[in-house]
Amino acid sequence: MRDLVEHSIKVINREQAPSGAYPACSNFPVYGYAWLRDGAFVADGLRAHGIVDGPRAFHEWMARVIGERAGRIEAVVAALAAGEEVDQARFLPTRYTLDGEDGSESWWDFQLDGYGTWLWALERHLAGTSDRAFAAAVALTVRYLCAAWRLPCYDWWEEHAERVHVATLASVEAGLRAATRTGLLGDGDAGAALSAAGEIAAVIAGEGSVDGRLRKWLGSDAVDGSLLAAVAPLRVVDDATAARTVAAVERDLLDDGGVHRFRADVFYGGGRWPVLAGLLGQAYLRLGRPGDAGRQLAWIAGTAAANGDLPEQVSDRLLHPEHRREWLDRWGPVATPLLWSHGAFLSLAAELEVTL
Repeated sequence: MRDLVEHSIKVINREQAPSGAYPACSNFPVYGYAWLRDGAFVADGLRAHGIVDGPRAFHEWMARVIGERAGRIEAVVAALAAGEEVDQARFLPTRYTLDGEDGSESWWDFQLDGYGTWLWALERHLAGTSDRAFAAAVALTVRYLCAAWRLPCYDWWEEHAERVHVATLASVEAGLRAATRTGLLGDGDAGAALSAAGEIAAVIAGEGSVDGRLRKWLGSDAVDGSLLAAVAPLRVVDDATAARTVAAVERDLLDDGGVHRFRADVFYGGGRWPVLAGLLGQAYLRLGRPGDAGRQLAWIAGTAAANGDLPEQVSDRLLHPEHRREWLDRWGPVATPLLWSHGAFLSLAAELEVTL
């Protein structure tokens, strides 16, 4: 386990761009971009092992990306405040080039969760300090999320742009609350952030829940692996909801140690994802189940290639194996190493006191 901790740190440090951005997977055809969700969780995984420089470079890159789009953000915020219908192309991208530019390829681009997750990870990185270098970017991101959180957008998996997704709401709520704890917001923005976070919490507890547990999107009874983040590490639901959500994931998505994204998943046939095993392990720790958390860490380690690289997903137990070939033909083998998988492993390992 300690060898894989060391290797994970080396992989992430090696792959980080000079700009500070983390590519999702530099050798996969369409993953040489920086996703905010991936990068935020990767940076937080390193932080958990006491590593500062790489995560700070990522957060500084992110602040530059936001700052350079201040006019765009303010225009969207003003349009939404005026009751205008805003085309999805006007919102901020889901992923950026490593230099911080908008991607030139067509992509499933309107997602909000990454911006909330970044605020959450930044607050943990700052660890109680108030670094004013981040103040403008934090305020812009808060205004953007306060204006847009009610809108349907793509989920974690870049699907169903017509829905309001509970994992997205959880990410935004966690980010807004974290932003208020940084001490970087003026009174007006801090008040707006807390007000929006409270409204989001009410939606999650009401329309976002069914039978006492979280649902995939508003109006759906399905379960999604991304909901585990609301349990831990984002921790935006109470213990009862957390326990019932984990039980639903165990029932519908846990498969011989690994976790599928959702039952209808056809991407590469619908394999099991190390990042979700990491989130389930953190959820187990919240629920007082350290033995089960340790088994999730062992399962992730068991997915590593001979050189220690962790994949995006493993393909030995597929939900829809008839769909695997179309993705192999389109993009080749599963993305490996996926930096988010290594980040998820590091986060869970640190909580289980597996360190260098």
